[in-house]
Amino acid sequence: MTKPRYPETQTGIASYYSNRFRGRKTASGERYDPNKLTAAHRDYPFGTTVRVTNLANGKSVIVRINDRGPHVKKRIIDVSAKAAQALDIVKAGIGKVKVEVLQFGSK
Repeated sequence: MTKPRYPETQTGIASYYSNRFRGRKTASGERYDPNKLTAAHRDYPFGTTVRVTNLANGKSVIVRINDRGPHVKKRIIDVSAKAAQALDIVKAGIGKVKVEVLQFGSK
């Protein structure tokens, strides 16, 4: 089995999708649902599951990659509104996180 060309752990800034994207198609073709635990990542294959941990408070959440982004430099992941609530980053809009791959997707 070949090792993926993507880093299995990353540290950086996370942001989240606002509710104005509700119902819009993601890059994978799914519709964005702010109540699901999903996220956007520039490189990880669709279907990849990752643990995102807020480094300021230790809170973590497991999300599935179903979109591409973030489209702002220096950010490493955009999470859904529900995931942002679990991480407690809604008020600030962003947070420093660690992203760990749990299982790579196939798409």
